[in-house]
Amino acid sequence: MEFPFAIIVQWLADFLLPLARIGSMIMVMVGIGVKTVPTRVKTGLAVMITLIAVPILPKVTFVDLFSLKMFFVVLQQILIGVAMGFASVLMLNTFVLAGQILAMQTGLGFASIVDPVNGQNVPAVGQFYLILATLLFWVFDGHLMMIQMIVHSFIALPIDGTWWPVSHFETIALWGSWMFTTALVLSLAPLTAMLVINFSFGVMTRAAPQLNIFTIGFPFTLVAGLVIIWATLNNFTVQFEFQWLKMVELMCKLTGCEV
Repeated sequence: MEFPFAIIVQWLADFLLPLARIGSMIMVMVGIGVKTVPTRVKTGLAVMITLIAVPILPKVTFVDLFSLKMFFVVLQQILIGVAMGFASVLMLNTFVLAGQILAMQTGLGFASIVDPVNGQNVPAVGQFYLILATLLFWVFDGHLMMIQMIVHSFIALPIDGTWWPVSHFETIALWGSWMFTTALVLSLAPLTAMLVINFSFGVMTRAAPQLNIFTIGFPFTLVAGLVIIWATLNNFTVQFEFQWLKMVELMCKLTGCEV
């Protein structure tokens, strides 16, 4: 049995180029692309997904593997995968930002722990929101949705040597504004309640100046902050679903899929 050189090159192109896009998303996406997951596990998962997806993907029309243009084609696949994985990272950082806002306003900002994902100190409230958002990501089958989107992107955006539109990079940057918008909406109700509490203590200070407002107000503010966060957890799922739909819409816009 003989294998012509053209067939071998076609096999390599059909596997290696999709692997560059899928592997890039796996290395960046939420839950799998974190530092705590070994690189061997992420690489093996990317190879396995690629082997399963290759039979249903369209044939790669660009097979000039030993040219300078091949370098730019691989770079394009990496950028597409990183962009799709980075969208999920932005989505979860929305809730980390909301937790940091609440922690600073309720006096819980001094309670910080080391985030195992990025190795930085973050408020405990932000870490709690991050854990809750990550669990909801798995419960809503977010990882399966992202794998489905990356596989469908090969149909809507085939590997034919054409470059990715530059306007997509601006779309990703502009979508980052939703992170601040959703974080502010999520923390708006607790911030309003804390404003009322602080205003009440201000009235008490004016009415009875002999009271030590720091001795009385600080522990009460901490307890009230925890109670308010607990009372507004129902809004967390609503905002997560909204942000998740916005992320899916972004990925569909980047890859040309239909929402």
